[in-house]
Amino acid sequence: MALLEIRNMTHFFGGLRAVYDFNLRLEGGELMGLIGPNGAGKTTVFNLVCGFYRPTEGEILFEGKETAGLRPHAVTAMGIARTFQNIRLWNTLPVYDNLCISQHFRLGYGLKDALLRTRRFTAREKNVHKTAEELLELMGLRHYAQELPGNLPYGLQRRLEIARALATRPKLLLLDEPAAGMNPGEIDQLIDLIRWIREQFDLTVWLIEHHMRVVMSVCERVQVLDFGETIADGSPEEIKQNRRVIQAYLGSEELSHA
Repeated sequence: MALLEIRNMTHFFGGLRAVYDFNLRLEGGELMGLIGPNGAGKTTVFNLVCGFYRPTEGEILFEGKETAGLRPHAVTAMGIARTFQNIRLWNTLPVYDNLCISQHFRLGYGLKDALLRTRRFTAREKNVHKTAEELLELMGLRHYAQELPGNLPYGLQRRLEIARALATRPKLLLLDEPAAGMNPGEIDQLIDLIRWIREQFDLTVWLIEHHMRVVMSVCERVQVLDFGETIADGSPEEIKQNRRVIQAYLGSEELSHA
């Protein structure tokens, strides 16, 4: 059974077709890229998988279970986490609290437990703080635990957003343009981080990215969208040599330097 299987997924916004007949079979442990020009439908695909939209047609199966129609928090609880193209952190709360609050959906206690400080409350809170402490250490954020996210350099904000997603203990991690806004040095660190995360957390990673150096360096398979339709699916080398991809998105000069 595939970890994620998408069958004939199509989505319209009113009369505008954003995604057409999208198909994907993603196995556990894969590191896959989704690329295409602006407006190709990439983020819409992620939004459909994560429950922000419901597909007009088609199926989305995660570990064999249908997710279409579930709310985003329910999809997260199944084991799918994501980051966003525009960083969405809780900027009025410290780094540490960002990591704690992201785990709220699996606390499993109610108001009575919180008020009476029951054993259930104590045990669940202990697990939340343990996870936050571990992620601070693993993701190199220990020294910034009490900083507000907006005070961090851009690369560390991205790292925090990924850490917050990891706090939900996902099986599938979706990264939406993680290199956006980064300088070359930060991009090099990101490439190493994505590889390390996949191995350290035993994850499947699916990423949208415009930086071809990131895509060609970390992805084992790449799918290409253009106007909502898949025009290619293959290894990075196959994608680099695909003439339809070059014409639709990469451009011969950019492709030659990827």
